[in-house]
Amino acid sequence: MGRWRPPAPASSPYITPEGYLHLETELKDLWERRKDVTRALAAAAAEGDRSENAEYIYRKKELRELDARIGYLQRRMPKLKIVRDVGDTNSVFFGAWVTIVDADGIESVYRIVGPDEIDYSMDYISIDSPMARALRSKHIDDEFSLNNGTEIRQYLITDIRYKTNPR
Repeated sequence: MGRWRPPAPASSPYITPEGYLHLETELKDLWERRKDVTRALAAAAAEGDRSENAEYIYRKKELRELDARIGYLQRRMPKLKIVRDVGDTNSVFFGAWVTIVDADGIESVYRIVGPDEIDYSMDYISIDSPMARALRSKHIDDEFSLNNGTEIRQYLITDIRYKTNPR
């Protein structure tokens, strides 16, 4: 018997217009990919004994994975709220590019986005993350601290931008 765990807290329903467009494109591409997988699955099934047919087993697994992602996107996308305008651009809110400097003088740039569009390679962080929660409603030249589990780090906000990547 597995160990009971409480359900994870619901993630924020916010998304940027670019992020929503990306999810729409992904969903469309998944449906196209599903057509190809279904054709390949039918061809593998026609070959005979399915219990030892590696192609058939692989395509069934691939189809399950595609269906799971399609189902998730179809349930999640109607709940998302596209944030087009934040109002006060002098404070850190959803969609902001924020430049911070830590106590060692190391500069980092993050964009605060919804949990469905996190991309660490592009320095996108979720609005639900501890860093984004610490940054929220702050202004340029505000200092804040963040506990990363082993130590408390100090940061200074040096720039806030919307719509453009500051790099």
